[in-house]
Amino acid sequence: MISIEIQKVGKRYKQYSSNRFRLLDWLSNSRFGKPEYKWALQGISFQIEKGESVGIIGQNGAGKSTLLKLLTGTTQPTQGSIHISGTVSALLELGLGFHPDFSGMENAIISCQMMGFSQNQISNLLPEIEKFSELGNYFTQPLRVYSTGMQMRLAFSTATIVCPDILIIDEALSVGDAHFQHKCIQRIRSYKEQGTTILFVSHDPMAVKSICDRAILFDNGTLIQDGKPEDVLNYYNGLIAKKNMDDEILQMATGSGKVTTRSGRKQSYISDVDMLNDQNMKSSTFFVGDTAKITCRIHFNETIEDPTIGFIIRDRLGNDVFGTNTFHLRVNTGINCSGEDMEVTFITKLNIGSGNYSITIGIHTGDTHIENNFDWWDQCLVFQVVPNSSFSFIGVAALPVNVEIKKEV
Repeated sequence: MISIEIQKVGKRYKQYSSNRFRLLDWLSNSRFGKPEYKWALQGISFQIEKGESVGIIGQNGAGKSTLLKLLTGTTQPTQGSIHISGTVSALLELGLGFHPDFSGMENAIISCQMMGFSQNQISNLLPEIEKFSELGNYFTQPLRVYSTGMQMRLAFSTATIVCPDILIIDEALSVGDAHFQHKCIQRIRSYKEQGTTILFVSHDPMAVKSICDRAILFDNGTLIQDGKPEDVLNYYNGLIAKKNMDDEILQMATGSGKVTTRSGRKQSYISDVDMLNDQNMKSSTFFVGDTAKITCRIHFNETIEDPTIGFIIRDRLGNDVFGTNTFHLRVNTGINCSGEDMEVTFITKLNIGSGNYSITIGIHTGDTHIENNFDWWDQCLVFQVVPNSSFSFIGVAALPVNVEIKKEV
């Protein structure tokens, strides 16, 4: 069953050089005024099945918020059609619809009324809203004395007080303390298990990978990627590093069905990557706690002083397990002339849980690849960690543990 269907949707706004032209356009019924038109969205089409959890990602100005306003009926599309099946609960701009002079409880009552609840229903829901928000005495205080985190607590608690057919969240979890963010994630997951369709807008890749089954990437008002969160986020990773037309972003399907993403300007590039065991032999299988050597060979097309080389280990869901680079390790890589090659080896202990992992290698300047990306190669290698005979545990980190037992006599 389809919860949301969007067909060739576009949204256009008028822009005026001054308010005088805006007034003239309005008084003349658009005969005068000389507006310019800006397409916030154009040619957008996709479907979302009932119970699907979809992450909406993209840079600022990509059209994400405009899409959510269309879905919630805040504004209407200029072209195309939108069909929604079921009740919608939305948490858009923080505090949207709240009045600063009303108390948290009064704002919660008004929000519940706008969602169509009766007075009896609201009376029954208010104690749960107060309990989940953990606002205490502030629940009866004016909203103007709330911090942004407290506003988020109230907004999220109210918008998600009942399990809706469709839940839309726009960057609401970017504020607030870690404890309440965990509570929010748990509630979202519980609704997902109950069959709620979720649209989740966030710049946090870990949250998208954790919550969503699918991701959609927007750029300049168009839909450019739709697929598994890991693959789409890898492409987005290359997109935000792209600074000029010389950059390129390539995605290739491997024989195992994995999609690898590669981006960068190629002043230098990764020519080869290997993983070696403690006997200096190539290997793709290691025991928990084994020493591994990640060796990458780099070719320079231009002279580059002190480039940063780094790696990231990711689990099978694409979550970052560990990463570092020569900048953070305070290792100077020297002056590398055009035509030269360099080999860099990272030696690490795989104190991680059993499972499948991938390696990402990057070459850039400074501490991150965002500023000046030469080559960024996601999932260039995959490897497996298997249990050893030392001890059993769960999780992704193999932490050393000692046990002390004292008996009281």
